[in-house]
Amino acid sequence: MATGELITAVIVDDHAAIAAGVRYWCERADPPIALIDADGRLANVWTGPGAAADVVILDLELTPRKPEFGELRRLVDSGRRVVVYSQHADDATVIKCIDLGALAYLTKREGPEHLVPAVRAAAGGAPYTGPSLSGALVADTSPDRPRLSPRETEVLRAWFSSSSKELVAAKLNITAKTVDTHITRVRIKYANAGRAARTKSELVTRALDDGLITLEELSGSTPPV
Repeated sequence: MATGELITAVIVDDHAAIAAGVRYWCERADPPIALIDADGRLANVWTGPGAAADVVILDLELTPRKPEFGELRRLVDSGRRVVVYSQHADDATVIKCIDLGALAYLTKREGPEHLVPAVRAAAGGAPYTGPSLSGALVADTSPDRPRLSPRETEVLRAWFSSSSKELVAAKLNITAKTVDTHITRVRIKYANAGRAARTKSELVTRALDDGLITLEELSGSTPPV
């Protein structure tokens, strides 16, 4: 989004007090953030004013003991920029949400000093690493990171065989903005794994190393730097 534009966010949380508190923080941010309350209903993230919000602030557990991992995946796959805001602080849940494509994970103990900058970063398609996420990443010793979502892999492979993001968008029936969001997330995951891929050629190299695509599939298409 252009510098200076008003950021809009939609919050879906089943506790009215939490939504009211986040609204208070957003209204007093400098510059302020326009907050839409989905009234605890996921449908309101997809319809009405919430559908056009720059950022989704998602309570991971709208129903007790039923984390909304599927809904998070659906939001990410559609190109929405998500900040998970949850009471869960265990590393496994944090890492899973980041693997699914959330741009930030904050616990409800992490107040406006983290939520407001996380929303600003997400609006620009950038990650934000708060204390909970930082601790989870340090604790994560899995050797196969980064783990891309199926949609991220699909977009990446389509981009490697196309000359533009617009062609990828047409092929996958999504917007060019959504294509860019997925590619940005892939770059973030590789950067977090210590394997930065700043250009298309570098991403191709990473994908070849990780078996996401073969040389045979790439034959005839040389991606620009």
